[in-house]
Amino acid sequence: MAVSPRSGDVDDPRRAPRRRGAALEQAILRAALDELLGSGYAGLTIDRVAARAGTNKSAVYRRWPHRAALAVAAYRRTAVTEDLPDTGDLRADVLALLRAAAERIASPHGEVLRILATELRDEPELLREARDRLVEAGTRRWLTVLGRAVDRGQARPDALTPRVATVALDLLRNEYLVRDVTVIPDSTLTEIIDTIYLPLVRTRTEAG
Repeated sequence: MAVSPRSGDVDDPRRAPRRRGAALEQAILRAALDELLGSGYAGLTIDRVAARAGTNKSAVYRRWPHRAALAVAAYRRTAVTEDLPDTGDLRADVLALLRAAAERIASPHGEVLRILATELRDEPELLREARDRLVEAGTRRWLTVLGRAVDRGQARPDALTPRVATVALDLLRNEYLVRDVTVIPDSTLTEIIDTIYLPLVRTRTEAG
């Protein structure tokens, strides 16, 4: 007579082939991200992450000393590298950048950031690190796109500063973090670009 699998054997991640190094690290981060999205930071435990990743607690602790550090690492994993728009037109490029940022806000990337911003109040250094990485990456992208526009004569050279270059992105984050809007309509994005960003950075010739 065939013996039925014991309860819990089917699809048990702990019965998966053993992984090491980068493969194990990525499995742990995927598991942590799934736990964050499913249970929030309050439900995130090293035990649950280890079980979901098919490993043991010591493997997690060797890489991240506590769940806050693990949560921030899982958040970083959601970041994606996208090709920068380069259409030759400043408006088209910055609008594409802003739309891509709005899509990330509505994705797991944005949801994890929302969880961390709410739950990591007792870990200000880690929360600051997560925010700084987000700001740094966004600043580089906007400075690159605006720098190309300066070279084409479509934007003023004195606009090429981090604070000015990222004004549109800052306004988008305000919609998300302050106004608590997750799905930001395209009309808001075009309003930010056309009524605030372009008048701020364009040369007088382009503005006219």
